[in-house]
Amino acid sequence: MLRNLHFRCCTNPGQARMRGARERGSALVEYALIFIVFMTLLFGIAGFGHALYAYHFVNNAAKEATRWAAVNGYTCSTDNSCNGTGNMNNGSASAGDVTNFVKTITPVGIDPTKVAVTACGVSGGTACATSTPDDCTKTVGTVAPQPNYPGCTVQVTVQYTFSFILPLIQTAPLTVSSTSEMIIAH
Repeated sequence: MLRNLHFRCCTNPGQARMRGARERGSALVEYALIFIVFMTLLFGIAGFGHALYAYHFVNNAAKEATRWAAVNGYTCSTDNSCNGTGNMNNGSASAGDVTNFVKTITPVGIDPTKVAVTACGVSGGTACATSTPDDCTKTVGTVAPQPNYPGCTVQVTVQYTFSFILPLIQTAPLTVSSTSEMIIAH
């Protein structure tokens, strides 16, 4: 019986060709489905990698800008510790200087037009609503505390509006934000 079945299969070459053509068509469909899943996975990994890169930039920029503003405090010109602010506020950093500092450290891959910087506790910025130490409210000699005064708090918030770049898929922008705070030493 098996012998007859084998004999029938091999005697009709048209049936063997049809079976091969059907198998090739199903392989193409399977490949297309796997290719779609693979490309979705690949674009997803790339998109989330870029989002992680943007978050890392925002976090680092907030820390660096806060440190930079704390070093360039109100009295930095008297002890020659200012590091290149170049403004007219006795050498102390202003809110615009902090924003410019963040723009200068923006790496490739981050759109500088989508970066928003908010600085409080510096000249031209708002007063920090939280974490104001007692030294910031004391008058030293005849000088009342000014923005960027030693002992005061400087706080920088950096926000970046990130958009995923996925083909054929509409996504809403994601706002990545980080805040850093430091007490001005001089």
